[in-house]
Amino acid sequence: MSRSDFKDHIREGQQFIGRALFAAVLVLVLLGGLVARLVYLQVISHEHFTTLSRDNRVKVVPIPPTRGLIYDRNGVLLAGNRPAYSLEITPEQVKDLDITLEQLAKVVHISDDDLARFHKLRKRRRRFESIPVRLQLSNEEAAAFAVQRHRFPGVDIEARLVRFYPQKAEAAHVLGYVGRISRSDLERIDQSQYAGTTHIGKLGIEKTYEEQLHGRVGLERVEVNVLGRTVRVLERQPPIPGRDLRLHLDIRLQEAALAAFGDTSGALVAMDPRDGSVLAMVSKPGFDPNLFVQGISVADYNQLQHDPDKPLYNRALRGQYPPGSTVKPFIGLGGLETDVVRAATKLYCPGYYQLPGHDHKYRDWKKGGHGPVNLDAAITQSCDVYFYQLAHDMGVDRLAPFLAEFGFGKPTGVDLTGELGGLLPSREWKQARKRQPWYPGETLIMGIGQGYFLTTPMQLAASTAAFANGGVFHTPRVGAELLDKETGLHEAVIGDTRTIPIKNRANWEEVATSMLHVVEGARGTAKRIQTPAYRIAGKTGTAQVFSVAQEEEYDEETVAKKLRDHALFVGYAPVDNPTIAVAVIVENCGHGSSVAAPIVRRVMDVYLGQEATP
Repeated sequence: MSRSDFKDHIREGQQFIGRALFAAVLVLVLLGGLVARLVYLQVISHEHFTTLSRDNRVKVVPIPPTRGLIYDRNGVLLAGNRPAYSLEITPEQVKDLDITLEQLAKVVHISDDDLARFHKLRKRRRRFESIPVRLQLSNEEAAAFAVQRHRFPGVDIEARLVRFYPQKAEAAHVLGYVGRISRSDLERIDQSQYAGTTHIGKLGIEKTYEEQLHGRVGLERVEVNVLGRTVRVLERQPPIPGRDLRLHLDIRLQEAALAAFGDTSGALVAMDPRDGSVLAMVSKPGFDPNLFVQGISVADYNQLQHDPDKPLYNRALRGQYPPGSTVKPFIGLGGLETDVVRAATKLYCPGYYQLPGHDHKYRDWKKGGHGPVNLDAAITQSCDVYFYQLAHDMGVDRLAPFLAEFGFGKPTGVDLTGELGGLLPSREWKQARKRQPWYPGETLIMGIGQGYFLTTPMQLAASTAAFANGGVFHTPRVGAELLDKETGLHEAVIGDTRTIPIKNRANWEEVATSMLHVVEGARGTAKRIQTPAYRIAGKTGTAQVFSVAQEEEYDEETVAKKLRDHALFVGYAPVDNPTIAVAVIVENCGHGSSVAAPIVRRVMDVYLGQEATP
């Protein structure tokens, strides 16, 4: 037997001890790592993981606030909220969604637009959340479904508050409307304040006062299971409802103005010259804002979009028209203030005007002319030749800045969206815009409110109101006050005010008297609207849609309707203490005296209590 047949117990023992020590050390290291990890999880990161665990169990559910209501100055509801029934499906409770939709369509009408919206929403929501498939069910439709409810597991009727506008088209361009929140809306709003809210103000008052009308979102902390379903409510913080808004708008006046327009298109703005309150703002034709609340159908939108009368177009704020002769009182005042002319100075009107050294004739509206006229006669009879000469003598460099004082050429700042500023031309404007010099003939045309000169009905109303109150320009305001339903407090909406500099008060009185003679004078262009009940001062105007060549005559009967002149009138009453100033434009209807002035008289009658509303 060799020595190799014997085991080396000493060496084996040493190897075993070494291996045991290594294993022990490894176990201790691993155990240390485990303990360290437990310390990290249980001690160092205890708060963090506790929060994660709680968030997996507790969810915050937003509660949308109730939108504030909108009233007119007399408390008539203009924009409210009403419950509407919607047919909703919870996908996880429906075995076969396609068959269910097919069977539902036999009970309640479901359009292709409804289905498209349903499938779009289904991709965004979880299967246990209900999704509307049909909005605004009628009572008959709701009853028809209720009878057969047992046939449709997972389908139910929900009642929600939706915006509605009782007057429909009557105040659409003032109120605007709310619509579903779009991606562009999400980029500009505080999304935390619109959690759970589906609608937002898109136009008009609804957009201007969105923050106040919307309110503040509430929340519920609810305990949910692993599938995300609510188990119980842990805490509830109620939403703060939006504030109600009262407007200066008088819906009676609005209705009277619309009725006075008849079948014609145009715009009217009525203001209280004492504070800039907008009493009426008409843009005709209008549209029904209720169509937009839940999403307008493609057919309805196309009909509005392609209507030749453009009902979606806000003529009162965005319609830019030549002011025509309605601007003559302001130019007359400018001539007196700059000492270019005296009120008594007479000028002979042969029916046309020629610049010195030029053959071109700038025609008067009256072919035979007016004969000798001073400022009073020129405004009363609306003599173009007088104002050609006056504008030429003033020059554009004095004329444009003076008219700018009355707000021409820039937005008034009214609390509505989308207002345009018109165009008050000047030498600098033409050089910058057209790279051309200013020509003397352009000053003449500007003197009768034509050429490049453009105004909006809102501008005309604001400037007329400023004249009526003696030179104080109040920024027009539709909103009057906000009411906090929680506290009952009222907050007035205050607009800006500035004073137009006038050197001589007598100049103002001269022009104001001439505007009174427009209505009360024997040769006044608006004498047919004279009334013994109160005194009206005003000015008629006619704005050309296209230019007539030198040797041609304008024949209304042979001109297409869309190319006929616009009729304008601006006025205020009662003369001694004006409480209403109105500007109106009637599209393609001829003369301000026969068409526009009677509309203003009708509105004034209603406002001053001289005639019942229709």
